[in-house]
Amino acid sequence: MLNISHNKLNKKVDLSSYTSVQKVFHRRHYKHFNRFLLAFAITGIVIMFLPWTQNINSRGNVTTLTPDQRPQTIQSPIPGRIEKWYVKEGDHVKKGDTILFISEIKNEYFDPNLVNRTGQQIKAKEASVNSYGSKVNSLNNQIGALQNERKLKLQQAQNKLLQAKLKVKSDSIDFEATKIDLKIAERQIGAIQSLYDEGLKSLTELEEKRSKFQEKQAKLISQENKYLASKNEVINAMVEINRVQAEYVDKISKAESDKFTAQSNQFDAEAQVTKLESDFTNYEIRNDLYYIKAPQDGFINKAIKGGIGETFKEGEQLVGIMPANYDLAVEMFVNPIDLPLIHIGEEVRVQFDGWPAIVFSGWPNISYGTYGAKVVAIENFISPNGKFRVLLAPDENDQNWPEAIRVGSGALTIALLEDVPIWFELWRKLNGFPPNYYQPEVSNSSKSVTK
Repeated sequence: MLNISHNKLNKKVDLSSYTSVQKVFHRRHYKHFNRFLLAFAITGIVIMFLPWTQNINSRGNVTTLTPDQRPQTIQSPIPGRIEKWYVKEGDHVKKGDTILFISEIKNEYFDPNLVNRTGQQIKAKEASVNSYGSKVNSLNNQIGALQNERKLKLQQAQNKLLQAKLKVKSDSIDFEATKIDLKIAERQIGAIQSLYDEGLKSLTELEEKRSKFQEKQAKLISQENKYLASKNEVINAMVEINRVQAEYVDKISKAESDKFTAQSNQFDAEAQVTKLESDFTNYEIRNDLYYIKAPQDGFINKAIKGGIGETFKEGEQLVGIMPANYDLAVEMFVNPIDLPLIHIGEEVRVQFDGWPAIVFSGWPNISYGTYGAKVVAIENFISPNGKFRVLLAPDENDQNWPEAIRVGSGALTIALLEDVPIWFELWRKLNGFPPNYYQPEVSNSSKSVTK
């Protein structure tokens, strides 16, 4: 009964005369209530000294342990047009199975016999290379024949030069002998003339000596002409040697020029053959790219490009695939202030979305519906959401994760830190302090292993 007026009823009315008041207002109730408060206070004090595990809570997603096990999209390295689908969404495919067939949209690849025609061009160019090679061999043989012929011709000309020199030497000796005979004849005429003047020799003998002298003079002139002719033959022989050398240098140079031209054409044809072979290989590989195949065993998630006749560019996403075999993991994101508290190999409790759980973050041993995990990787660069990414793998010493969870599902992670009293944790929370900084004993060895 509220006393809200100036008339105090409790002072004017005696309530003790009523039976209900007599049952309620007595000292026994105060005694029980005081005992309750005392027990509650003692219980509260005891609870304050119970151990509490400091932890870092964060949201995360279910992913895979290795990058090649995560959902991916399949692209085409060449542009094209969709012609036929061999699968539908949800189908299971094995590695190498054909997913769809595409056709060409570039006009330089429209020819369906492009590979065969390129092969024919390669054969024609290879024949051209062989022809040039045969021509080079023929020119080499021709050059060898010209060199042998030049050698023989030079030997022949040198022999003629030697003969001419020997003839010059012989003619010079004859010329000198004739000059000596002419001098002897001249002395004999002088002697005969003196004897004739003295009357000791007849005129007939004098005229005979004069006739011989004239013969010797004529013979000297003839021998001199032969000597000069021999010298001319030496000069002609030397000129012939030079002519032979010049002639065969010209012939050999022309043959070598033809050989180098043939070799140049041969090398050019070989380069064209190499280019055509490269084009041939590229065309064959391009033909194989018309069939988009599964890179690994998995399930077709979504056809990003649908329909028939739809065109696309190179590198454009065509279909999404989820690998069939994968190892589950959880990626969680922690605040930068909490990153120094996370170490490789530390234990983390995980609660998956859709799985009922009773979570006591500070008492992980009595939590229900959470699963064990360990830190296997810590990202060294901040993510776009302003937090650092940490990858968790299943704890082998804990119970297995549910088989029904799928990649991409949400998860709540609880990283377990140091054990402290509850009063300390309340005091830390009220003051807004971070958890205690600590270095676990296994962190050093774990980090050395991961490096």
